[in-house]
Amino acid sequence: MVEAFVRLLCPECGKDWETNPTDLPAHRDNYSCQGCGATRRTAEFMRTERDLQTLKQFE
Repeated sequence: MVEAFVRLLCPECGKDWETNPTDLPAHRDNYSCQGCGATRRTAEFMRTERDLQTLKQFE
């Protein structure tokens, strides 16, 4: 089995990281950057459209 990951980018502080999509809330739910604490919809942290689509597959 291949492990999935999504790439995130904080729109506030620019921090970027990768995580397992099952560790994230749904794309419409709020999520907070662990670097600066900015809170936005999870979808706004996705680096690319492909990352967003991967997240949606695991909801």
